[in-house]
Amino acid sequence: MHDIKTIRENPAAFDAALSRRGAAPVSSAILALDEARRAKILAAETAQAEQNKASKEVGKAKASGDEAGFERLRALVASKKAEIAELKQAASLDDAALTDLLMTIPNLPADDIPDGADESGNVEIRRWGNPRNFAFTPKEHYDLPAVQDGMDFETAAKLSGARFVLLSGAVARVHRALAQFMLDTHTEENALTETITPVLVREEMMYGTGQLPKFGEDSYQTTNGWWLIPTAEVTLTNIVNGMTIEESYLPRRYVAHTQCFRSEAGSAGRDTAGMLRQHQFEKVEMVSVTKPGESDAEHARMTRCAEMILEKLNLPYRTVVLCTGDIGFGARRTHDIEVWLPGQNCYREISSVSTCGDFQARRMNARFKPAGGGKPEFLHTLNGSGLAVGRCLIAVLENGQQEDGSVTLPDALHPWLRGKTRITPQGELA
Repeated sequence: MHDIKTIRENPAAFDAALSRRGAAPVSSAILALDEARRAKILAAETAQAEQNKASKEVGKAKASGDEAGFERLRALVASKKAEIAELKQAASLDDAALTDLLMTIPNLPADDIPDGADESGNVEIRRWGNPRNFAFTPKEHYDLPAVQDGMDFETAAKLSGARFVLLSGAVARVHRALAQFMLDTHTEENALTETITPVLVREEMMYGTGQLPKFGEDSYQTTNGWWLIPTAEVTLTNIVNGMTIEESYLPRRYVAHTQCFRSEAGSAGRDTAGMLRQHQFEKVEMVSVTKPGESDAEHARMTRCAEMILEKLNLPYRTVVLCTGDIGFGARRTHDIEVWLPGQNCYREISSVSTCGDFQARRMNARFKPAGGGKPEFLHTLNGSGLAVGRCLIAVLENGQQEDGSVTLPDALHPWLRGKTRITPQGELA
């Protein structure tokens, strides 16, 4: 959410920043609501002062025997009391309308990110590894003989419908090993704190990180009002919801492996084959909570944490900075990491690492106390995949595929597979 004081001070700059995202100017509507709210508050305060003055005069009139004056003043006190209540109620409605409006406005993009209307405006900032030269035409993950029996879409469709998968045997084992490898790397080498969180959250938690109110159709809600998390960003970031913490507590760096749930409402017809885009999937999510002056450096650090996973697995990737037309609702700057998928002959997103500034902290009312004293300040929050487990499985399978239908597994995974190094064409770990 945005600081209303900043909008008041420079509405033109606010609208100009929004326009970089392709959003319509909105400062005039914000300021009109704000002005109406403040006018009602001022009127209520004025009426309160008049009521207080009249209340003092009531006693004097009674004591002096001025019955006419007493009745007039008593009626004035009652009138002012009713007027104050009405003004406060109206101001409260304006305040709620202002908050609702601010909740729908996306974050302002960082000055240093490229302008662009859509993903075509994204800019590659680095590339690692060389795509393998195959002596045969590489297949997509779901067509590999080694995974035919372990990646069952038909049974999953019978159980749950489209965009679900049932993993079993060697494929399920490699999927689990990937998640454990990511968690151990992040906790032991990257100093993140492993966290196990709920996957059902209250509605205000979804508001806190920006999934609501605009993107409710992208997530699932239970009949009793809980929401299934689309990512552990929701739970990990909201750990500090409503808190004012000591500066010495910062930075906080969390990592969690969770199930994630997305309706994919806006992706009809895209990536319908295989397990690239599912309603239920697993991610290892990273979240950092920092002081304002440290969030840019933390963004670079988190991006390296995600890139390191791919490098250890020897999976070629490229990192791009998203343009203004492609960044998410709550982000100021986002780095997408795209892994090479030989079956598709292209790079596909496997992680998005975003810095949100104080945007989420304002929604959550999350602050810190400066060590040197002074007024509490809003925290800065960051989030990123470290990585999407299912997409990483796809990359491991496609990049490791052999002409005989087997899959050679990355050396880094062998300790998590008890020394197994490949999946045979028959789907067995060997």
